[in-house]
Amino acid sequence: MQTHQYEAIIVGAGGAGLMAALYASKGGAKVAVVSKLYPTRSHTGAAQGGIGAALGNLEEDKPLWHAFDTVKGGDYLVDQNAAWVLANEAIDAVIELEHMGLPFDRTPDGRISQRRFGGHTSNFGEKPVRRACHTADRTGHMILQTLYQQCIKHNVEFFDEFQCVDLIMNDGRPAGIVAVSMETGELHVFHAKATLFATGGWGRIWSVTSNAHSLTGDGAAVVFRRGIPMQDMEFFQFHPTGIYKMGILITEGVRGEGGVLINRHGERFMERYAPSIKDLASRDVISRAIYLEIRNGNGIQGKDYVYLDVRPETVNRYLAEAGETRRIDRDYIEKKLPDILDFCRTYLGIDPVKEPMPIQPTAHYAMGGIPTNVNAEVVIDANWTVLPGLYAAGECACVSCHGANRLGTNSLVDLVVFGRRGGMAIADYVKHADYTPLPPNPAGQVEAELNRIRNSSGKTRPVELRQKMQSIMEAHVGVFREEKGMQDALDCVRELKERYRTDLTIDDRGYKFNTDLLEAWELGCLLDLAEVTALSALTRKESRGGHSREDYRERDDENWLVHTLVTRKTDEPYPQGPVELEVNLDKKVDMSLAAEDPRFAPKARTY
Repeated sequence: MQTHQYEAIIVGAGGAGLMAALYASKGGAKVAVVSKLYPTRSHTGAAQGGIGAALGNLEEDKPLWHAFDTVKGGDYLVDQNAAWVLANEAIDAVIELEHMGLPFDRTPDGRISQRRFGGHTSNFGEKPVRRACHTADRTGHMILQTLYQQCIKHNVEFFDEFQCVDLIMNDGRPAGIVAVSMETGELHVFHAKATLFATGGWGRIWSVTSNAHSLTGDGAAVVFRRGIPMQDMEFFQFHPTGIYKMGILITEGVRGEGGVLINRHGERFMERYAPSIKDLASRDVISRAIYLEIRNGNGIQGKDYVYLDVRPETVNRYLAEAGETRRIDRDYIEKKLPDILDFCRTYLGIDPVKEPMPIQPTAHYAMGGIPTNVNAEVVIDANWTVLPGLYAAGECACVSCHGANRLGTNSLVDLVVFGRRGGMAIADYVKHADYTPLPPNPAGQVEAELNRIRNSSGKTRPVELRQKMQSIMEAHVGVFREEKGMQDALDCVRELKERYRTDLTIDDRGYKFNTDLLEAWELGCLLDLAEVTALSALTRKESRGGHSREDYRERDDENWLVHTLVTRKTDEPYPQGPVELEVNLDKKVDMSLAAEDPRFAPKARTY
């Protein structure tokens, strides 16, 4: 077993991890990034349509309006101090990316081009606004490439294809991580003063998802097993426009460019659900509308999908009806949405400039996760108590700038704003902090778990458990939920966890590039997070944002304007039997903006 020592370890090489690593290194820290993927394959690269910032390049815009949309879009579960940091610092972050060399699309006079996106408005909801800064429909990819280049320039060290499998704790303090080298199967200990997790989401809990195969919630599960609570796990966003049956994302930028949603009757049905903003309503609103259309028999050919139509003749007709003077043609669509057109031509065999695209909601983004403050410091209870030396940023973290529902473009803003803040906080912290001593045999517990999986002799293969978990979660903890179904899902997941513990088998018992072993370990992470998600959803007896209960259809601000915290009642990461989970509802939502401006106070969300 090899031991490495760095002042800061960043787990995950997506946008948040790279931004944190860059700023920690620029601040003088000795930094290493540990990633199970090569950095440029991280899931940030799949983000398509844009990064939101109130630059006002095409029309008037203000950070306060961006913060308002974020709070409203998050159905008022957003911590408002976090929303303000997000919106206010987005402008500098985007301009900084431009100065780093990110090739944004341009307006005719050379400024960063911006497009409309769902839920983004001017003047506190008055009308849609062009806020999404974009590079065609490859914005996340360009951010990832730009930040990786900057990290190389600033001497950040990378351990690629090293999978983090444990957080090392000693006397309640973080001391680093344990990771598996995929090439050799050997365990490596990374001893650090500060550790930041930026490992992305866990959409693979569901059967239809936009998430890559690698998004299995490793970082969140590792931290959860070491006594850190998970916050607001009931809130998982289902993006309205995934390719039918496949889940591959069709960017909201399609609707930002004028695309519309159509049912079997050729009706633009969002005019009924969101009369003012129509197809640019927030994602939870549109996902529910699509499900209701399908439930009411309005799916295309009676099936479980509707059309997304961006054909120039369709878009131009609706632009004319809205009194807009601009018109689009095939060349415009080819320039603005090249990857989307390529996806549809490759996977569906259709040409979106000639035919509408079949779409359905797809599990997309975790609003919950590891609780943090606005400096990416992990907090461990309802009193915002900071655990020194531990940080999280990006989708695996819950600073709660997204609340119950994330607005499009805000994921990329989250990455760069809070990744940067985390890197700066780490740079300051390591200047005065000491290394927490490593405990005896720091990799012993996770080594025993990996050996258990490697040598298991049961009858159940991981794929069977994974498919059953995905099926039950899709059916009962998806867009619409009710008590009996969620209880069935929770009971089923707990049964699957027991089978995972007692009746597992895998084929590959070797060490080098043993993806069979690592995927089985990842399944354990998904099962842990599925259990927390189902329990959190069952506990919250209201509908809010991405959590829509058919047995509690109203939002209840009097009783449920609180965050959900779930903690394991054991400090053993791999116990021999079932683990009881404890739910805490004492953490109040920050309402600091509402205290100064009543427009930020909770009210009915209308579009």
